[in-house]
Amino acid sequence: MFDSSAARVRVSKLWELEGHFGLERGSTPVFLDEIVSDRMQLVAGLQILRDELHFSRRPASSDRESCSADFSLPSVVTTLAYTNCGDRIHQDEIGHYQQVVASRFATISEVGSLKPEAFHPTGGGTDNGATLAHVTWAHVLDDPLRKRVYEGNAQSFVMCAFDLKTHCGRLETDKGLLYGRTSESTWREPRAACGAIVGALAHYDDSNDVHRRLRSNLGDENFRFLAEKGVRTDDGVDITAAVAGAIVSIQGMRDTAQALMHEMDERGVAHLTASMTINRPATRDTILYLARATLFDGELVMQGFGVDAQKYTGKIVSWKGESRLELAYDGVDGAKLPITRESYQVRDSVLPGDIFV
Repeated sequence: MFDSSAARVRVSKLWELEGHFGLERGSTPVFLDEIVSDRMQLVAGLQILRDELHFSRRPASSDRESCSADFSLPSVVTTLAYTNCGDRIHQDEIGHYQQVVASRFATISEVGSLKPEAFHPTGGGTDNGATLAHVTWAHVLDDPLRKRVYEGNAQSFVMCAFDLKTHCGRLETDKGLLYGRTSESTWREPRAACGAIVGALAHYDDSNDVHRRLRSNLGDENFRFLAEKGVRTDDGVDITAAVAGAIVSIQGMRDTAQALMHEMDERGVAHLTASMTINRPATRDTILYLARATLFDGELVMQGFGVDAQKYTGKIVSWKGESRLELAYDGVDGAKLPITRESYQVRDSVLPGDIFV
């Protein structure tokens, strides 16, 4: 019988932390102050099980099999999945993400390497939230191991972390800031980024699978609005590509969360984020943190930007000596974005039976 008290109090502590959304910031503060800090609330004080050596089975036939964890202790099994467009334009953002975030929550292989679920759909977000949810939950524990963990301690649970990302280029030109384009280096010609999203909006091709998927992520009304009218700041900076990228990322997070309602059992806890990488030539990428969500105990909790393009506004602000984009949604910005809650039916745990019974 599952005792949900340990997981429940940790999810509650997570939502006591403020989320700061919509301001283009350095990747390190976003990773640490938003994503890592949230997830640390979920694992605090528990035995963390994520090294494959923890899951070895006795009696040991080799020394490495003597490293199994004590499953009688209250424990949390962690796994991590992330997505981003496979465009090579990223300035070490993926490597930095793996170092700061994935290194703390992804499974570790027998030889010590990280084993995140890493997907790179063209345009970012996710090409199928149900598949992302399924493989992440299915891979973390096989049936015999799930039985050992669940029967080891009534409070033990599984924490699945998901980070859904898109990207958008940024150039500083003689005429001002330009979003939706960047260059490979300071001496290279500018190009579209994300090329898939910008291309779909500018030259939609119904025979292109990626264009159709991105249009579906955006929704027809959003797609027409962004393609025909676009979004500009009060001082005229075109931020259409940034708004489109934000919606694709958030919709990917929402689709994955909806699928997790049916994938996870009663011991599943999920933490999801949506963000957008801003690609700048010759310097580290910045990040726009967009939304977060948790699922546990029959409740989906979300906070952040929505998916209605016409409710997005933006302005260019000074931040640490640089010009940065700050988005707002329906006139609300920062930590003031509301928290929403949705109920769902929890799936009971089904453990494998004894083959001798």
